[in-house]
Amino acid sequence: MPPSRVPTSFSELEQWLDERRVTEIECLVPDLTGVARGKILPREKFTEDRGMRLPEAIVAIGVTGEFPEEGPYYDVITPTDRDMHLQPDPRTVRIVPWATDPTAQVVHDCYDRDGHLIPYAPRSVLRRVCQLYADQGWSPVVAPELEFYLIERSIDPNMPLRPPRGRSGRAETSRQAYSIDAVNEFDPLFEDIYAYCQKMELNVDTLIHEVGAGQMEINFFHDHPLGLADEVFFFKRTIREAALRHEMYATFMAKPMANEPGSAMHIHQSIERVDNGENIFSNPDGSPSKAFYWFIGGLQRYAPAAMALFAPYVNSYRRLVRSNAAPINIQWGTDNRTVGFRAPVATPASRRIENRIIGADANPYVALAATLACGYLGMTRQIEPTPECRGDAYLADFQLPRSLGEAVAQLRDEADLAQVLGQDFITVYTEIKEVEHAEFMKVISPWEREHLLLHV
Repeated sequence: MPPSRVPTSFSELEQWLDERRVTEIECLVPDLTGVARGKILPREKFTEDRGMRLPEAIVAIGVTGEFPEEGPYYDVITPTDRDMHLQPDPRTVRIVPWATDPTAQVVHDCYDRDGHLIPYAPRSVLRRVCQLYADQGWSPVVAPELEFYLIERSIDPNMPLRPPRGRSGRAETSRQAYSIDAVNEFDPLFEDIYAYCQKMELNVDTLIHEVGAGQMEINFFHDHPLGLADEVFFFKRTIREAALRHEMYATFMAKPMANEPGSAMHIHQSIERVDNGENIFSNPDGSPSKAFYWFIGGLQRYAPAAMALFAPYVNSYRRLVRSNAAPINIQWGTDNRTVGFRAPVATPASRRIENRIIGADANPYVALAATLACGYLGMTRQIEPTPECRGDAYLADFQLPRSLGEAVAQLRDEADLAQVLGQDFITVYTEIKEVEHAEFMKVISPWEREHLLLHV
């Protein structure tokens, strides 16, 4: 089935809704975590208002639902809790395939009362970075690879998670990387997922079984960053819903199970010239360009400071260990999966760089904005990379923050990233992460009770 015409205006959006006899609209706003906030409106109300209002702090909320009690956060967000004005982006409209009545979902952008984008809203931050590229005559092209786990339903957060049972009635007990049969264990689920994705016209490509028990990976076709961030946002909602309908959970936690590998969101990146579509990472003779090396240099220079954006939770750092499953440093190499930044073997036209540091738990808008910001700084400041790593990068030293607290401190101190991503965003984001970290520190873990209770 050919894709339907994408609406580009409110009148075309109305026509799209009419053709599908939509009666309800889910008006969505991705918050800092990537959670879908917003309202569900009857079609008539949506048409009359052409937007809606929400308190401006709704997009600046942490994963625990808490806000800072005081501090720089309120230098950006007024304590009077004023409204922001939301406007639908017609290009994002999708059918909600699991809804009983004809329902659409539309992502909205956030504006203040003067018509300016709210600078700390994740979608605004990615728009800001893409505009910086456009000002240079460049257009970023990205392709995410998103890993996730299927797990047995668990309503007790104190209990360890377990892989779900497949069609055979058994759970996986061994590593099944790239196993077709292991994927087939969950055929009914994946048939629903692909059916949902087709109805939503999501740009998904390959499905594979990853290394961990119940761990899968979905690849997306390459496209513009904003559109793909929307698709990842929609996909996460979709797969969670489909899993629930099959009596299991889908999780994008970076490290959900202690003895299994973590989950990443690898992002392939290249840059095209706006005027002719040529890949600026390649010279006319097909060799790597200076821009290619400068982009890598920018990733190496700024990735440690961007780690709170790539690995946003305390759990994220459990994935980044010396275990041949996730990078621990900022080395780069050609066709080398042990490094943080991999250059896949490719034709000159498709030469690209893969950021392998980012976790599956990262907000797709924020992660894409951050990795592109690092590369932008590298190219505009002509930062040379280190020599290529031709061996096992896991044997080298750690070069990344080892905890959320360390990562937040580095992000707060990096003025160059604040200039590209926006100081208001950095202020709000780091303050929220401080609140989340403080909440985590109130919890006493089983490890502490096991090893410290009677031994210290």
